[in-house]
Amino acid sequence: MSGISEHGDALSSGPVRGRGAGLNPGNRFESIRLHVLGDHLDDVIAEHPDGTQVVTRLYDDRSKSVLTKVDSPDLGMRWNLNPYRGCEHGCIYCYARPTHEYLGFSSGLDFETRIMVKRDAPELLREAIASPKWDREAISLSGVTDPYQPVESKLGITRRCLEVMQELRQPVSIITKSRLVLRDLDLLADLHRDGLASAAISITTLDPSLPAKMEPRAASPNARLETIRRLSDAGIPVCVLMAPIIPGLTDHEIPALLRAAREAGATSAGYVLLRLPYQIKALFLEWLERHFPDRAAHVESLIRQTRGGDLYRSQFFERQRGTGAHAHSIGQSFRLFSKRLAFNQHRPAMFQSSPPQPHTAARPTQQPTQLGLFD
Repeated sequence: MSGISEHGDALSSGPVRGRGAGLNPGNRFESIRLHVLGDHLDDVIAEHPDGTQVVTRLYDDRSKSVLTKVDSPDLGMRWNLNPYRGCEHGCIYCYARPTHEYLGFSSGLDFETRIMVKRDAPELLREAIASPKWDREAISLSGVTDPYQPVESKLGITRRCLEVMQELRQPVSIITKSRLVLRDLDLLADLHRDGLASAAISITTLDPSLPAKMEPRAASPNARLETIRRLSDAGIPVCVLMAPIIPGLTDHEIPALLRAAREAGATSAGYVLLRLPYQIKALFLEWLERHFPDRAAHVESLIRQTRGGDLYRSQFFERQRGTGAHAHSIGQSFRLFSKRLAFNQHRPAMFQSSPPQPHTAARPTQQPTQLGLFD
């Protein structure tokens, strides 16, 4: 049928406004896929040349537990709390997109428009950390989707979780790219008085025009720097995350971005190389061709150079840093400028894994030339 991209299925609603994905590829667990006739798409485009709006739909998540144990040896965290599944920010590169396929959705537009909401997360959290078996290990909020995505401003589930943590004096680390975290500065400041709170702010670029294409509903670079500044002024340790670094698109910004974050008050820094597991390959390549047709082939070539000729390799440690000369150059540049700017050489306390337990003693160790996620 005509009108179908070679990278995936076309959208039944035609081009969309204010969203990251330009495709809604079929779920990899399902064998039947709906393709839309090209003449229908042509009609939609003719009627809506500036694109169409797609509303966000919320679905109740009835999970019976809210804390997820992290067994990945290349992540500096042990426990995750994710109030939401799916994310309205719509970041085209988000490594969490394939998780939506376990819910029967697509990793494309569905991921950013069909959000699973854990309304009873605070109650489940209270039950978990009030248990005599809980040893108060730090909880990462969140390790998958952003706890401060737009819908949080209406539902307040993340804030209610923080209120439980404040009451029970539970250590927490925040990971976000949203300025909405400043709404909860009172709770974080109170937790920090006992050394129980820290934050990581993700900044991918300083280019004001790029986020509108790449992270359409996330905060602007300046807003994220201001978020770092205000958290830091409140005494909360802040790590800046350049996550992901996209070869050929954002890697040249390493010096300037680190400098800006340091001036804003960040005390440590980390990075992750672009990750393209499963269907994200199709989504990202389509996005790249749509927004940067003049350099799409070059960027794809550089990505493959960091992945041994592939678009992605999932091995622990390698998935975060890549391999090859270009990946090595990115790592060297990041370490060099982090050192020049006097970023801390060690992770903030809340981002460190707990002391090894008996069942984790045999975990593989990281190679000396690689950095941990938040180093």
